[in-house]
Amino acid sequence: MEHEQRSFESFLTWTSSHLGISDSSTTTNQSHHSLGHSLCVSIFPHSGGRGLGAVRDLKKGELILRVPKSALLTSECVMEDKKLCLAVNRHSSLSSVQILTVCLLYEVGKGKTSRWHPYLVHLPQSYDLLAMFGEFEKQALQVQFLLEILVYLIRLDYSILANDVYQSFICATTYVINNSSWCYGYQVDEAMWVTEKAVQKAKSEWKEALALMEDLMFKPQLLTFKAWVWAAATISSRTLHIPWDEAGCLCPIGDLFNYDAPGEELSGIENVTALSNGDKSIDVDEEQIDFHSQRLTDGGFEEDSNAYCFYARTNYKKGDQVLLCYGTYTNLELLEHYGFLLQENPNDKIFIPLEPAMYTSTSWSKESLYIHHDGKPSFALLAALRLWATPHNKRRSVGHLAYSGSQLSADNEIIIMKWLSKTCDAVLKNMPTSIEDDTLLVNALDSTISQDLITFMKIAKLMSSRDEVYTFLEAHNITDALSLSEMILSKKARSSMERWKLAVLWRLRYKKVLVDCISYCNRVLDSFMR
Repeated sequence: MEHEQRSFESFLTWTSSHLGISDSSTTTNQSHHSLGHSLCVSIFPHSGGRGLGAVRDLKKGELILRVPKSALLTSECVMEDKKLCLAVNRHSSLSSVQILTVCLLYEVGKGKTSRWHPYLVHLPQSYDLLAMFGEFEKQALQVQFLLEILVYLIRLDYSILANDVYQSFICATTYVINNSSWCYGYQVDEAMWVTEKAVQKAKSEWKEALALMEDLMFKPQLLTFKAWVWAAATISSRTLHIPWDEAGCLCPIGDLFNYDAPGEELSGIENVTALSNGDKSIDVDEEQIDFHSQRLTDGGFEEDSNAYCFYARTNYKKGDQVLLCYGTYTNLELLEHYGFLLQENPNDKIFIPLEPAMYTSTSWSKESLYIHHDGKPSFALLAALRLWATPHNKRRSVGHLAYSGSQLSADNEIIIMKWLSKTCDAVLKNMPTSIEDDTLLVNALDSTISQDLITFMKIAKLMSSRDEVYTFLEAHNITDALSLSEMILSKKARSSMERWKLAVLWRLRYKKVLVDCISYCNRVLDSFMR
């Protein structure tokens, strides 16, 4: 640990003396260290691990870090190497992201002779992006239950619906079950399919880039898929936007900022966007939407200073962690692109099984029909359900009310709240594990951080279903419970366990949103009973 600390201190000195990176608001700062005036590297165990903290009070909008263009690792700067440049030009079909990934591996292959060696050796050795998930971790996301849910929904009592709506529901749900390809819409696509797609995309891009890497005579270990997926994960999770290359850039020190989700400044945008997707006759302030989307980041490359500049996104007290907003992401998107998720993500959303008739009852896109992180249905989902629960011959006359967000009638609202509550309850009942079991499992997985497998098994035994635990133990040849006290998990097992924990946290959050949605529906229903 002490050696690692000294090594990192040397790295920080190098970023100042060789790269000119500074956290001083003036360009005349002569400090031998890139940090210390505004920021310092600290460990934040419960909010991202290693990150940047404030060494003094910082004001919102204050310049807190400047990274010169010459310090950015980009395809452009790496391809000043003529051998690399000529080889890349012979493979023009590769994307800019593939090229930057090859450039990163090219520099890694140079070892200590690389200009970027002090930076490269401090990059993470592994990542937990969805592309890294194995079959066990994919299954742990628990989305294979959806067809069972749809069967269950057919058996629910929907006699409260108007007859034509009820018949439409039965026909549409039966269609869904008989045409399983529909399930690869916004349900399975919400987790397992996204994971599988990420894995296949990484493999495809690696195979396409192999010829270039072979031309460059990469070392055998750098030609492997394992090396490629590490480099691709580095690019996905650590690059920042630059205007001249859509692949982005790697930014020493700047990539140490942990993530903060955009919050209150985006309130109200959903309704504006929903209206623009729904009723074409309603005027929408597109400039307002663009204005907000431009404010989703707290740094950028500035031509006048020829540097990447970072600004405090809020007021910080000395000792606070200083965060950076990368943009608006759901938890699944954070897992896909960055390898982490937030316990409280104001931009998270979940999707539940809907039938085709609900999509065709309005002109909103499927992406807009979701449930918010706090359990409230989206503006578009509520409006779509209100129209769906209305007989066909009456929809035209009440459409303008639905598109404006108004309730159509007390009976209509009761119908959709009961439907929504029953659907969420069906999803919960058909999932393989309960919220209580998932909570216990997260606690058990936390115990393995200190290699405490005995505590892991003690907690796991409290779960009503332990099949998942035994599957993991068998996969890693941990079958003798008596030897657990002496067992040291392999690096592979520890990595799998970290990804397993992320999958459990994701599905746990999904289930809690469903519970919150049921509570929301019950509150609305109670309001009609008073």
